[in-house]
Amino acid sequence: MKTLKVALLAGAMTLGGSSFGLAQSASTVGAGGASSGAGGSGATIGSGGSAAAGGTSATTLGTGGTSTGPAGTSSTIGSGGSAAVNDGKASSRTKINDNPNNLQGQSKAMAHEPGGTWSKSQTKTKIRQGDTLTSRTKSMSHEPGGPPAKSTTSTSTSLPQ
Repeated sequence: MKTLKVALLAGAMTLGGSSFGLAQSASTVGAGGASSGAGGSGATIGSGGSAAAGGTSATTLGTGGTSTGPAGTSSTIGSGGSAAVNDGKASSRTKINDNPNNLQGQSKAMAHEPGGTWSKSQTKTKIRQGDTLTSRTKSMSHEPGGPPAKSTTSTSTSLPQ
């Protein structure tokens, strides 16, 4: 542990006292799968991501699943997000909608600091007619003086017939 502290201190000293901004980052991940057996079949999907820049951060996640058996088809969906900021504004919202053909969830999270530093993430998850599942997450962050960091993941799967 002492070696790590010395290495970090040496690395900080090589900057020569110059000021620098915190790094911006964005990452996303997604997965899905399906299986079938003697009594029915099932599928799951999910994606999520996070972004951070300066004193801001935003994260979202969406998951869904569906199964079919002798009694019929059942589907479920979950979605959520959060945002945080040291000095500024943060917001997050989630909506779940359903109708006879689709079940969908959407979460958005955003954080903004004065001066133009921001982070945001959005996840949309959808189950169409109980057999096609999709999930997409897009995360972005930005500090003034450069392009934003971006990451997007889309995944889909279908219920085996």
